[in-house]
Amino acid sequence: MAVPKRKTSKARRNKRKANWKLTSPNLVSCPKCGDLMMPHRACKSCGTYNKRVVLDVE
Repeated sequence: MAVPKRKTSKARRNKRKANWKLTSPNLVSCPKCGDLMMPHRACKSCGTYNKRVVLDVE
């Protein structure tokens, strides 16, 4: 098996672990109702996508 020749330092190891973070979702306002929604998805409050009604919302 492959074995490392030298010990990985704490700084080098922790640099890899520093990029493990969550990102907040991008939100845009719905052109019809103005509610926040995720882009390229149907609006949950009014049911429109690309200026067309695609979901029946009460």
